[in-house]
Parts: sequence; C-alpha cells; structure tokens
Amino acid sequence: MKLKFLVITLFTLAIGFAQNKGTVTGTITDKDMNNESLPFASVALKGTTTGTNADENGVYTLSVPEGTHILVFAFLGYETKEVQFTIKAGETKTINQIMTSTSVQLQDVVIEKTVSREKETALLLEQKNSAVIKQNIGAQELSRKGVSDAAGAVTKVTGISKQEGNSGIFVRGLGDRYNSTMLNGLPLPSNEPENKNIALDLFSTDIIQSVGISKTYSADQYGDMGGANVDIQSKEHNGNTKFVVEVGTGLNNKAFGSDFKIADGAKKTGFYDVKTPTSTSNYQFGTKWSPETQNNPLNGSFGLTGGKNFNVGENGRISAFATANYANGYKYKNGFQRVVSNTNDNIITDYFNVDKYEFSTKTTLMANVAYKLNAKNTIKFNSVFVNASKTTVGEYDTYVGQGDDRYEFNRQTLTEQNKLFVNQLLGKHTFTDKLDLDWGASFSTVNADMPDRITNNLVQTGSDYIFNTAAPTTNNRYFQYIDEKETALKALATYKLLKGDDELYKGKFTFGYNGRIKSRDFEATQFNFRVSGAESIPVSPDNLDSFLNASNQAASQNIPGTFFISTSRLQSLKPFTYNGDLSIHAGVANFEHNLSEKLTYTLGLRAEKVLQELVWDTNFPIAGADFDDATIDKVYILPAATLKYSLNDTQNLRFAASKTYTLPQFKEKSPFRYEGVGENSIGNPFLKPSDNYNIDFKWEMFPNNDEVFSAGVFGKYLDNPISRVLLNSTLNDNTFVNAGKSAYVAGVEFEVKKNIWKVDNQTLSFGANATVMYSHQDLDSDKVARETNNSLSVNFNDKTDALQGASPLLVNADVTYRVEAGKFKPTVSLVGNYFHDRIYSLGSFERGNIVEKGIMMLNFVSSTSIGEKWTVTYNMGNILNYKIRRVQENAEGDIDTYNFRAGVDFSLGVKYNIF
Repeated sequence: MKLKFLVITLFTLAIGFAQNKGTVTGTITDKDMNNESLPFASVALKGTTTGTNADENGVYTLSVPEGTHILVFAFLGYETKEVQFTIKAGETKTINQIMTSTSVQLQDVVIEKTVSREKETALLLEQKNSAVIKQNIGAQELSRKGVSDAAGAVTKVTGISKQEGNSGIFVRGLGDRYNSTMLNGLPLPSNEPENKNIALDLFSTDIIQSVGISKTYSADQYGDMGGANVDIQSKEHNGNTKFVVEVGTGLNNKAFGSDFKIADGAKKTGFYDVKTPTSTSNYQFGTKWSPETQNNPLNGSFGLTGGKNFNVGENGRISAFATANYANGYKYKNGFQRVVSNTNDNIITDYFNVDKYEFSTKTTLMANVAYKLNAKNTIKFNSVFVNASKTTVGEYDTYVGQGDDRYEFNRQTLTEQNKLFVNQLLGKHTFTDKLDLDWGASFSTVNADMPDRITNNLVQTGSDYIFNTAAPTTNNRYFQYIDEKETALKALATYKLLKGDDELYKGKFTFGYNGRIKSRDFEATQFNFRVSGAESIPVSPDNLDSFLNASNQAASQNIPGTFFISTSRLQSLKPFTYNGDLSIHAGVANFEHNLSEKLTYTLGLRAEKVLQELVWDTNFPIAGADFDDATIDKVYILPAATLKYSLNDTQNLRFAASKTYTLPQFKEKSPFRYEGVGENSIGNPFLKPSDNYNIDFKWEMFPNNDEVFSAGVFGKYLDNPISRVLLNSTLNDNTFVNAGKSAYVAGVEFEVKKNIWKVDNQTLSFGANATVMYSHQDLDSDKVARETNNSLSVNFNDKTDALQGASPLLVNADVTYRVEAGKFKPTVSLVGNYFHDRIYSLGSFERGNIVEKGIMMLNFVSSTSIGEKWTVTYNMGNILNYKIRRVQENAEGDIDTYNFRAGVDFSLGVKYNIF
C-alpha cells in the first residue's frame, strides 16, 4: 500500500512539474557569415544544468520552468550572449540569436560539439548555402553506402562513373585527363604513369572526412580542369579522446574457390625493395619465373585510430589525430580476349581462355595536428603516407596460327608498388573583421615502381611446351621506376566590403596566388631471354626455373640448351627514359556579392602561366619529333561566373559559366611503348592542349535538413579535343591524338534524397541520381597526319562520332533503413550503380570502335552499433556478378574483344572503441 501511494505521489508531482513548464525555441545565426545558421551552438539556462545544442540548421528547442530566466548562447570562438526572458506554463517563446566571433574565452558554458563535415546533414546545409555549385559526400554517407575509398565515393555523385580495371573516373563523359585531384585544397601528384590523377582508391575512408566534387570551375582552382575537381578533406579530431581498433576479413567467391596463383616473392606487407640487375653476363634475378599457388585465400584488414585535444594557455587548443590501416584482397577473373581486324572472321589473336589473378595490399598512415592559437588564428600540419602494391598473374591460351592446332601459352606476372608521401602546412588567420588569409604549402613525393614484370611465351608440342623464340621479347623481365616530386603553394586573402544597414557585409573580394612545380623521372629496362635450341627443350609452365636459372645462362647465344640475356638496347644496361617538368603560376581574383537577400553572384578571373617540357630517350622514336614539339609554353586567361537566386528558404536556382583548358599528360606525349598482353599504348609528342567552355543551370530544393531534390542541364564545348585511337599496327597499338577540330557534350542531371518514412528513431530513406548525355566529336584523319608530320597513321571510319568515354546514361541509387537510438542501432542499405555503353577506343582502318558495355552493380551494406563500444559490419559487393565486356563494332555486327566476370565480394568487420 505504501509503494502504491509513493508511485501515485511521484506521478502527480511529475504531471504538475510538466504542467509548470514552457518551451523556448529559435534559430542561432552567424553574423560573420551573413547570418547563415550556426549549427551545434550551445544553449543553457544560466545557473542550472538545463541546456541543449542547436541542430545542423542552427535550430534549438528547450523545455524550461515558468518564471524569469537568463538564456546563455555560446560557441567556441564566439562572443557569449545572455538574454533575459519570462515565460509562462504551457507557453512557447521564440528567441533568435545572432552570434559574433571574438577572442574572448568562454567560461560559462562548456562546448560539447563542433560542426561536423562528416555528417550528411551538415554537408547538405553547406551545399544549400554555397554561392557556387558543388557537391560533398561525407564519412557518414560513405559508411552507409559501404564505400571503402575515395574512388567509390565520387562514383556516388551525379554524372560520375569509374572505368573497370583503371583507377581513373569519368565525369560527364570526360576522362582522367580532364579532371584534377586535391587534398585539403592543395594539388596531389599522380602515382601512376598511365594517369594524370592519383588513384583515388589509395585514400581509404579511415582518413576521409569528406570528398568535395566541383563539376563547375571557379578561379581559385587550377585551370587544367574540364570535368571535375575532386578535393579530399582529411579527418581531424573533434570531441573527447578516442582510440579505436578494427579488424576485418572477407573473400571473393571466385578467388576463394580456385587454386589462386600469386607471384613468387609477393610480399604480404606490400613493401618491396627490388633493384634492376646490373649485368647481363650473370643471373641476378631474385624471384622465380613461375608463380606460387594458394588455396582458398581470405582477405584481411586491421586498423588503429586515435585522437586527443590539449588546451594550450587561455585560448589555445591542439587537436591531434592519427590513423594506421592495412588491408589486402584477392580477386580472380576468367574469360577471353581477342584482337580483331576489320571483319569478324579475321581474328588476329584469340586468347580463348584467360585467367587473371590479383593480390593487392594497401597501407595507410596519417597524422595531423591542428593548433588553434585563438579564435582568429589556426595552423595545421597534415602528413599522409600510402603504400599500395599489387601482384597480378595473367595466363592466356591461344592458337599458334591459322591451320595450326597447337596451343600458345602466354603468361605475364606483374608486380607494382606505389608509394605516396604528402606533407602539408596550412593556416587561416583573421586580421580584422574585414580581412582574412588562407594559405598553404605542400611537398609530395611519389615512387611508382614496377619491380619485375615477367613475360613468358610457350608453344605446345604434344604433351609438353617449348619456348617461343619468334621474337626477342617473347620471354623477358622488365623493370620500371618513376620518381616524382611536387611542390605547391597558395596564399588567398579575402577582404569584406559593402556593409549594409544591418551591419552585415554584402560583398567579399578574394585575391592571391597559387602554383605548383612538378618533375617526373621515368626509366625502364627490359631483359630479353633468347633460348638456343628451344625446340629441343621441353618445359612446364609451372616450373620454368628448371631451365631459366643461373647454371644454364651462357655468354653466347650459340650454345644449344642455354639462354642468352640481352636488354632492349642489346648489351647496354642504359634504361629507356623520359623526364617531364611542369610549372604553373597563377594570379587569382574573385568577387562575391549578395546583391539582395535572394540574389548572389560571383565574378572570377585567373591568369595562369603554364610551362610543360619533356625530353626522352625511348623505345619508339617518332620521325620528325624533337623536344621542342613536346613543349607547351602558354598563358591562359580563365574567366568564371556564377549566379544563385534563392526562390525561398528551401529552393535555389543556379547558373555557372567558365573557360578552362586540358593539358596532355607526360605519358600521352612521351614516345614510349607501354606493353600489355593484347594491347599497347604509345605517346604522341605532337599532342596539343584543348580549350574547354563550360555552362551549367541547376535547380535545387532542400525540404528538410537531410533531403534534397535537384535537376540541371549542362553543356561543354571542347576545342581541339584529345582522344585515344587505334593505330595501323599489328601489335594493337593505341595512341593519343587531337582527333578533330571540336567536340561537345550536353546533358541533364537529376538527384533526389528523400525519407520515405520516419517513425520514432527509425528511418527508411531513398536516394538516386541520374545523368542523361549526348556527345559529339569531329574526326579528321588529315588533321592528325598534318599535326604529327605524317609520323602517326590513323584512318577514322567516320567524320564524326560520340566522345570517347562518354556514357549516354549514368544512374546511382540506394535504399537505406536505419535505427538511430537504443542499444542496437543497425543501418542496412542496398546500393546500385549503372552506366550505359561508352567508347573505349575510337576505331580506324575499317576496324570498328571498341565499346565498353554497360554494367549494373548492386551491393548490400550493413553496419550495426552495439552499445557505445562495438560496431559490426557485413557487406556483399557485386551481388549480380556483372560481366565486364568490350565489343568491336564491325560492319557485320558486334564481336566480343574482352569478356570476364569479376565475382562476388563478401566482407565482415568488427570495430571496438576502447575509449
């Protein structure tokens, strides 16, 4: 009875207490940012423990007792505001507050949160308020969609797709050479000789705070951009001290079910130290010719992440963050490849059975320190080291020739190691309420090495094989090294002006300098193995070292039953080389003006001095070409303008127009033959830059802080565009040419992020984006002949065609269910991506275009938080096991030239927050 009385009494008191409360609500804004909302500022009743934080839109709601109180508004680096008010029981009172930055230390309120650029809601708010068109994808969205690196992140953005087997991306149909990549606003060098941009899959989500994608140009960006600028923002520590451990495993169903072949000497750590042999007279190769075999290999990963804040003096704070991660993976593909002439029944080479095995590793280390001296001065140091390695074994079966039913066995074993080391020093300073300075400097190094590529060619005789000696290069070992260094600087000052009657500045003028200096040194040496009396030496593909060893090497190729080593320069050990230098220095000016509450525009101008020089000593001399032909020395004047009109609080209309350019890359201009199995590429020193003219219109609506609808149209006109094209060559050589006078791309884009329903703490959401494009380019064989002094022979089949790499349809979509409260908080997503057919290489000499067929990718992604400490993830990638397929469009119809399936990937991970 006493217990019942106590419960009734407490219940009555609780009701009475609740009835004696009122509600205060409002929006907190930032005066220095023209009254944009200030997310996560704190609100508290003075002298009590009652308080809350504003949400991503700066909106707060607080339940308070009736009476007279003082409301305290605070945010780190801003002047604390106190507002007295009186409220009655049941009353709702609105109190909005404008905050102003200051160097005064906050004493009354402890700030628990700061703006998180990892959250989808915060990034959508930034997108909504920005004066320019841009999109961001943060760590929260990356996790939800099962994205493991920056390459996967950008392909979730409207109009962007990835090429199978290549680290580059296509943006609105424009490939690697049209894009640029930055880290924290400073440029990144490439880690691959094939590409202009660094491989985005090197940057795992463990070091990514957000990835910003600008498909329109602004004057503070480098002008060598026709598709998009990708800016990776590295993670920084915020909040309480933390230390996290994570482990994972997984498998590819095709690799796990096979006897997986891996290069001898493959390092599970991913770190190699292989030197080129210094002599041809004695055997100096430390790894075997034949690969090893592993049964049912499993992927693995391990990571450590930690961060801590330190107070320095009265106003200073140091935030330190570090992460170390390692992961490896096994993949296996089986299919076929062909080299086809201008008729489908004339197959030059038919690799009717191909097995491709790939083992890869990635080690990522990052540390950054942010020192906030006070509210007006911050300095950051950021250091990133990435080591990515890959060993591949490709085995190709074909017939020796027409009328010959013997098999020819080809194997290429390839080891690659790419090391990137980036060091950045960044600073932001507020000198007065009008003048700010944003500066940065970086020094980056890249070592992109191919320490031992092994190529074998054998011919079947009965049940045995013999060495094929039809050419000096049929059995060889190849060593390639790239050493690249890059320094970059920026210093941009912003001056506010045009103060209005409301004491807010309506305009700001940004001016300054940025530039980069890059050098690349490339060298490659190939050792050719000539077998004497090869027809009498039976060998097994799985034990080539029984003959190719130190004891069988001879000083002369005339001794039967031995082999003789020569380099690509016969007895000389001098490597083939090219050396490239690039310097860009630019002056920047940009004016942004809030003409009214609804209308904002920007006008920008960039003057950029470009000098690119190239010298070479390579294996493919081009008649009539000298180093001056490869030099680009030019000043570009690049205007850019944007317009934003706010229809209301949730909708914007946007417009952007600009001029940019596209530089040929070192590899595209260097006359060096990169050899693969069934496909080679050769540089063209006569290649010229392209000029790009860009225009965009966009409508966007933000119904809620985590929802968006948008639609837009875009157009790009390219003067003197660059394309990959097939040469008149029996070796299936591709090169790069200014294929015609002009090209253009036009399209429409759509995006939606919508909550289907929300119940309590459960949400079912849907997201999708699509791009529909049309592309056109002129093709002129005579123009190519004139510009290359008749040294490169191409013969286009038509006068016009679609732009190489441009897919007419791109679609990304996901459906997500998540629970945001409770002990178990699962998030489950189904994520799909599709791109339609696109030209891989332009056809010529009546051989049709090589077309990469469309791919539908479907992934299942899940993550469950258990309490405050544990997180468990389970993912399935490529559920549909898509077919990777290229066809040649000959007159009789399409014929497959590349046909593989990639397999289904499974992964399981566990993360534990120690503190």
